Amino acid sequence: MSAPLKFRRVLLKISGEALMGDGTYGIDNGTVDRIAADMKAVHASGVQLCAVVGGGNIFRGLSGAAAGMERANADYIGMLATVMNALAMQHALERHGVPTRVLSAIPMATICEPYIRRRATRHMEKGRLVIFAAGTGNPFFTTDTAAALRAAEMGCDALFKGTKVDGVYSADPKRDAKAVRYEELTFLDVLAKDLKVMDASAISLARDNNIPIVVFSIQQPGGLAAVLAGKGPHTVIREDGQRHA
Repeated sequence: MSAPLKFRRVLLKISGEALMGDGTYGIDNGTVDRIAADMKAVHASGVQLCAVVGGGNIFRGLSGAAAGMERANADYIGMLATVMNALAMQHALERHGVPTRVLSAIPMATICEPYIRRRATRHMEKGRLVIFAAGTGNPFFTTDTAAALRAAEMGCDALFKGTKVDGVYSADPKRDAKAVRYEELTFLDVLAKDLKVMDASAISLARDNNIPIVVFSIQQPGGLAAVLAGKGPHTVIREDGQRHA
């Protein structure tokens, strides 16, 4: 990477759907491996990296609730899906030689460590990449909210959200050819315009803790490193007067 990186410690939010590749369900190993390679490049540069992985490629709590399942129970199933994705991502990262730890908000000591904030911080200080699984451990909260919460707890300089599109648009670019990508937005813009980039709880948490959110396409190889260096298409969401540096 030729340009200097802008942040010391960042949290990467990876949607579960991003792990499907061109499929409609489950985990595409090739896609997971490519994302792991991108994460390795950033980790090798010296940036302390942690991640939250969604579970929508396997199970989505809201969909389960809409189908008649109790919402809390559906959300717990969704949390277990995020653990599956986290373990798949850990395997791919370690194949690339990146020391990785999975910390789950729901204790399951046989397969991963329980989430303890100080332990997670220590892992990162020792150069390990930390993946946070099981959301916040509570129903009714999305993994976007979990990402904002962990970013605040870890003292991250920014929250990077990797999606299937290269930023935040005025409308769905797949449905509206006139949709415009925003270069920058404030947290209030996102809430006032009801832009569906993250839920309101996540936006409020990031705003309260002065953590900028950077939305980019994780489907573009090398996209994470490029955006970290201030290049490539993306949208920055921050408070008025907050500098993207």
